[in-house]
Amino acid sequence: MSEQDFVSEPAGFAVRHAALARGYGLAEDPADPAAVLAMQLVLHLPKQEPPRRSAILEAAAAATVALCLDERVGPDGPWFDAFEAWTAARIRKIARRARGAHWQAAGEVPGVTAEVDGAQVRALVPGPVGEVDSRIKRLQIGGTDLEHDDPGQPERGLPVLWINPTLEMTLGKAAAQVGHAAMLLVGALTVAQAWDWAQSGFRSAVRGASANQWIALQQLVGRGHAVAVRDAGFTEVAPGSMTVIAVPDLGLA
Repeated sequence: MSEQDFVSEPAGFAVRHAALARGYGLAEDPADPAAVLAMQLVLHLPKQEPPRRSAILEAAAAATVALCLDERVGPDGPWFDAFEAWTAARIRKIARRARGAHWQAAGEVPGVTAEVDGAQVRALVPGPVGEVDSRIKRLQIGGTDLEHDDPGQPERGLPVLWINPTLEMTLGKAAAQVGHAAMLLVGALTVAQAWDWAQSGFRSAVRGASANQWIALQQLVGRGHAVAVRDAGFTEVAPGSMTVIAVPDLGLA
């Protein structure tokens, strides 16, 4: 979604933001596992010159929030029912990897793509895991990872999504977790703050915290100056694990 889309409809943006600000439901999972609702995140991982891991994670966060505030999830939009059902349940995301023609095909499935420093991620409209589009269902969930990189000090003024240093998460798991964190963060912002963030394309910095930073960040959460993702423990990490802490401005960390 372009910045012009947001600028042209500020009132609608406020309505969509309110839907995130109210929080998410904790409805019980359906009896049929195929009916569980999830957002699919497609990570573009070409063989030649793959992107930086941190850039992919930043793109995952941006794509997630951009879809959540897209005008098509609004009350009169074609994605409204699917989005409302998803946010009424446990928030789940499934990350898949794609390259070449498979990445091009993913671009034809309803969703929003974000790009950060050449890294691309497409967030797709949530739906039942048993009804995933065939162009997405064939994409691998696990497998390819990226080496950890050192992107340096985050740019001042950007929201920062700090990853728990004690957890060894795969790229796909980390992408889902920073997407969760970005959703929680934008919901905690005022409409004006969320609007300002939208004008940058929801840019953020994703960084791995040091042990000492993580202690300080947890204190920020306790004081209400940051938001934390606590994982349900379905994959990779123990239930209740704090995976990512999102700080709205580096000056608070």
